[in-house]
Amino acid sequence: MSKKIVFMGTPDFAVASLDAIVTAGYNVAAVVTVPDRQTGRGLKLTFSPVKEYALQHNIPVLQPEKLRDPLFLAQLESINADLFVVVAFRMLPQSVWSMPPLGTFNLHASLLPQYRGAAPINWAVINGEKETGVTTFLLNERIDEGNLLLQRSTPIADDDTAGTVHDRLSQMGAELVIETISQLYSGTIKAHPQPVPESVKAAPKIFKQDCAINWAKSANEIHNFVRGLSPYPAATAVMNDAKGNPVSLKIFATQCEICTHSYAVGTIETDKKKLLKIAVKDGFLKILSLQISGKKKITIDEFLRGYNISNWKLII
Repeated sequence: MSKKIVFMGTPDFAVASLDAIVTAGYNVAAVVTVPDRQTGRGLKLTFSPVKEYALQHNIPVLQPEKLRDPLFLAQLESINADLFVVVAFRMLPQSVWSMPPLGTFNLHASLLPQYRGAAPINWAVINGEKETGVTTFLLNERIDEGNLLLQRSTPIADDDTAGTVHDRLSQMGAELVIETISQLYSGTIKAHPQPVPESVKAAPKIFKQDCAINWAKSANEIHNFVRGLSPYPAATAVMNDAKGNPVSLKIFATQCEICTHSYAVGTIETDKKKLLKIAVKDGFLKILSLQISGKKKITIDEFLRGYNISNWKLII
């Protein structure tokens, strides 16, 4: 009888790994994901991307509200899986991760021990890192601190966004998951403790209030902040229109213009056709694409054609 795997995950990022496991011919005996949620104005019941994939491939799905629920633990135990694979899921209690004989490993979207936490891709780009990667490690009782299995790295280009890095790491991660499973099954992999660097950069969850642009920072810092939050959840700014009404904006793409000038930070410069730039302490930040709250994402050309911003002011 072939070894059995239980896969645990939720978002699109996890689907690539699940698909790779299925495509490689491994026996995925069950998928564990979040309960269905009501979303949108119509409160439509929606499935997680991982559940959608599992249903399409006739894989049994478990959706516990609580991971310590005795009924869920009994269901999980009855599967008799050899290995649990976790990609973008919740923190597991020891009663879960200690269950399979080959252990439980997690795929994390950073080069651990750096960027432990919920938003490693965003923070790596926000901080202007030139390299990131993916790591598989064995789960223990501490978040993202288990013994390392395998790692792969990739450069972060100057024009990368959180979105482009996300997509690249999703595929790299899927390949690393397959390699990790293969080596665990063959017994050729040896887990080792994470190194202890002088400093560890964290990657905490990003909330709405964390997305406001700090215009006191340098052009490059703000540019990295914008691309680190693009396309989601997106960096935000507020302008007052000519009547003094606040206009909330999501900013998705920018460009730096480093120079000396005499403008006050926050001054809006525009040709009213194709150029809108904001004065910062060491130059200007050109806005390339944005979205007014409640509207669709547009280019700066479309924005300037639709709005007369002559007397608009940036709130800083």
